[in-house]
Amino acid sequence: MTARAAYGRLIVTFISKTQHADVVLIGGGIMSATLGAFIKQLEPNWTVSLFERLDEAGLESSGPWNNAGTGHAALCELNYSPAAKDGSVNPAKALHINEQYQLSRQFWSHLVDNSLIGSPKGFINTVPHMSFVIGDDNSSFLKTRYNALKEHTLFRSMEYSEDFAQIAKWAPLIVKGRDTKQRVAATRAAEGTDVDFGALTRELTGYLANNGVEINYGHNVTDLRRASDGGWDLSLKHPASGERGSIRAKFVFVGAGGGALHLLQASGIPESKGFGGFPVSGQFFRCTDPSLASQHNAKVYGQASVGAPPMSVPHLDTRYVNGKRSLLFGPYAGFSTNFLKNGSYLDLPLSIRPSNIIPMLAVAKDNMDLTAYLVKEVAKRHGDKVEALREYYPEAQDGDWELITAGQRVQIIKKDPKKGGVLQFGTEVIAARDGSVGALLGASPGASTAVPIMIELLQKSFPKNFKGWQSKLKEMMPGYGVKLNENPELAAELEKATAKSLQLEASPAVQR
Repeated sequence: MTARAAYGRLIVTFISKTQHADVVLIGGGIMSATLGAFIKQLEPNWTVSLFERLDEAGLESSGPWNNAGTGHAALCELNYSPAAKDGSVNPAKALHINEQYQLSRQFWSHLVDNSLIGSPKGFINTVPHMSFVIGDDNSSFLKTRYNALKEHTLFRSMEYSEDFAQIAKWAPLIVKGRDTKQRVAATRAAEGTDVDFGALTRELTGYLANNGVEINYGHNVTDLRRASDGGWDLSLKHPASGERGSIRAKFVFVGAGGGALHLLQASGIPESKGFGGFPVSGQFFRCTDPSLASQHNAKVYGQASVGAPPMSVPHLDTRYVNGKRSLLFGPYAGFSTNFLKNGSYLDLPLSIRPSNIIPMLAVAKDNMDLTAYLVKEVAKRHGDKVEALREYYPEAQDGDWELITAGQRVQIIKKDPKKGGVLQFGTEVIAARDGSVGALLGASPGASTAVPIMIELLQKSFPKNFKGWQSKLKEMMPGYGVKLNENPELAAELEKATAKSLQLEASPAVQR
């Protein structure tokens, strides 16, 4: 008997009785749910089973209070378009991420338009995206970035201002009480979004459960071994009952967030060699006071501190969770050796292998500034955290905010022929040469680009099928295979269409 219900909520669960499956998805987060949705659209007759160690989908990094909920489209995130040594800004990475997010919007719209998932208001809302900086150098950089992006189709609606009164109209809290002698600058993209990835994950797993996918909660995949027929035998454990079992799969997706590394290593595939993980924990301040939340309607991103990882960029966000509007500020980075929020402190030491110890040592040697930053963050007092909040909200009162622990992020450590090992802050799709195993490591932009990431995994894992899927992919996502930034008419058409489907506001440029 399996746990099956709308939105993927637990009813009752025992060890899976299914003996064989075409596809097994490990992990009940946004990545597995997205891949499962694709498979049911592309190959509805394939048998699929999903295993999640917790009692509900989307409770780890996909959970709404475990991430910032930003629909990452590079509209406000300055680390996606950093300044070069000569002061110039290359927009290439920002454009690529925005293109990726447009695919996610199109796929979600397809699911909504065909009544495969519920109301989009449950998981996505329009929230303008802003960048905000203080000081002459930062303001000059932001102006350079704005000039580098504004001529591109996907950034054509972006506005720039150094005027206190204008910035106050966009986001009153970040200006109120601020010294007017400070030079400040901001950009704003009105079409930005806030996404509750936990709610979206439950919508997707609900769709899977209603279309023949076996959803197994409270199930821990403890091992996977190559089967005699070329597939994979997965060892299962149901911790609550102590039951054990197994299932054989033709294809396995290891989408268990930080827990993916251990299972990928257990597979023994050559492509897993040399990878390590560097866990980074974090905290946020949360404010649920409606009188304050109603005064701020934006996701305001600033500049990261020197030595800080990209995921630690400070930001003051409007959040919509369970229909309620709140504010979120952070993150305050920390360090813990567990790879999942509900993981074990032994996760990091148990991940060390002969094939990855050199890359891990090389990363430790070359990232002393990051280590110093994390030590400083861990030692930061509560009062210091409140002062960091006041850099973005000068009149913030300590009593209005509660400190919450965010999800765990595991950054990728990988081999490098020159340095021995490098620390990577993006995402990495790993696929076995025979296409029987796929996995995802890493973090940001992560969930926002789950759709193009899973398309990449499908292409790597099912090369023989992929050509035949092209027309269906194009039907679901009309912008698939097209660079929207180079096709302004199609970009405007699709932004307007997805805005209508997802009940969002289109950008002023499209409205005009």
